Amino acid sequence: MALTITGEVIDVLGEQTGQGKNGTWRKQHFILETPGQYPKQVAVIQWGDNIDKFGVKKGETVTAPVSYTHLTLPTKA
Repeated sequence: MALTITGEVIDVLGEQTGQGKNGTWRKQHFILETPGQYPKQVAVIQWGDNIDKFGVKKGETVTAPVSYTHLTLPTKA
């Protein structure tokens, strides 16, 4: 089952670039606000060609896939 998050883009931050062992990389953060009685703000990162492919704009509603490689659950103290 694929995880997704849907919300309104409330901010698009500047693109960042750098050099890694596999060449140049690009990323851009944007902030989604989820709908509902208790809206949440979530930072989302676009990498590489997806920045140009999707062209996320402030004010539009988008659905973004959620991927993770490590999930840390809270523990009781």
